[in-house]
Amino acid sequence: MFVEEPQPIDSTPSHLEARRRQGIFFVSVAVAAVSFAITAQIGLNDNFLANSPALGGLGIDGFQKGLVEAARETCGITALLIFAVLAGMVERTIGFFAVAVFAVGLGAYFCVYHYFWVVVLSMVWSQGLHVWMPLPNSLMLSLAEPGRTGHRLGQLQAVGSIASGAALVVCWGMCVAHVPIRPIYIVAGLVALVGACACLGIPRDIKTPGPRFVFRRKYNLYYMLCFLEGSRKQIFLAFAGFLLVKKYDTSLQDMLLLMGVVQVINWLAAPAIGRLIDRTGERRVLMFYSGCMVLFFIGYACISSRLALWGLFILDNALFSLGMALTTYVRKIAPVSEHTPTLSMGVAMNHVAAVLVPLAGAFLWKYAGFRSAFLGGAAIAVVGVGVASKLPLHSAKPVE
Repeated sequence: MFVEEPQPIDSTPSHLEARRRQGIFFVSVAVAAVSFAITAQIGLNDNFLANSPALGGLGIDGFQKGLVEAARETCGITALLIFAVLAGMVERTIGFFAVAVFAVGLGAYFCVYHYFWVVVLSMVWSQGLHVWMPLPNSLMLSLAEPGRTGHRLGQLQAVGSIASGAALVVCWGMCVAHVPIRPIYIVAGLVALVGACACLGIPRDIKTPGPRFVFRRKYNLYYMLCFLEGSRKQIFLAFAGFLLVKKYDTSLQDMLLLMGVVQVINWLAAPAIGRLIDRTGERRVLMFYSGCMVLFFIGYACISSRLALWGLFILDNALFSLGMALTTYVRKIAPVSEHTPTLSMGVAMNHVAAVLVPLAGAFLWKYAGFRSAFLGGAAIAVVGVGVASKLPLHSAKPVE
């Protein structure tokens, strides 16, 4: 096993500040590139899967959509095994290989004409993405100045939102120019490769020591919150956009415009949400978040107006930034040496739900109608309100 050891560093204040700036810059570039690519995938995905082959799609139904999402999300669990195998490598090296795999798998959608290969390639790019997912937040926790964790995470969210907005503009422009869907996946894959290269610019000594994942009973509340967040998120990702395309004939250009509005909102709101978390604590934010999800899922089940559903889709998507409260909570319960492994275990808990919920939703959609899938999501969100209420009311100091 090849192991990278961090090199001794100059500990003078000026060098440490330069190292911090370098780390934040390259983490931000990598996050921007991955955000561009995954936003392009999300923006194209529902139309690509739901539209008929005559329109460049695959023509699958809600049951098949749930199955492919469940298969794809198994990669969040296998990411744990990969972290164990790669133990000893610094984060930037793991990030480079993870984002490179993501880029290749996503770009290969250009060649997909059969449902089976959608499942296979979605698992390839998803595996790379899920290994990458805990790394940016963990790196930013290590780089953030004391007392500014939420602010730095909010800035990272804003960078991702700007890149996501750029992806939607590019995709929309290519659609207006009558470029087919498949070549756009090539563009997304190439941008992701830029992100892989950016990972190599992160200082080698930015490394959170310790095992790659841990399971501790004292973090059970965090694990439960991650499980519920995965459940809520997957109801939205698997079925909300698909509902708009399949049952309400939302075009690809309209889907991209809706997501563009979301990214503008995230760009403006993410830093403020980070400061809000720092000021009010995670309990109030997560209770509000879960409460909104209850209303939104009921809306998907009961509203039949396409315009109203578009508005609901925008609000639902825009509130995802509130989920960064789960990351700031980790800093208050876990020492620095356990940030990455705790976040990784949180990702695993999130993805246990992300496998089970789309699978259950697929069967509900097929045998009980699409409304039952969203009402099930509302019930999960109600549980989320109760679990979030168990968090401490006041913000605690970070664990050293």
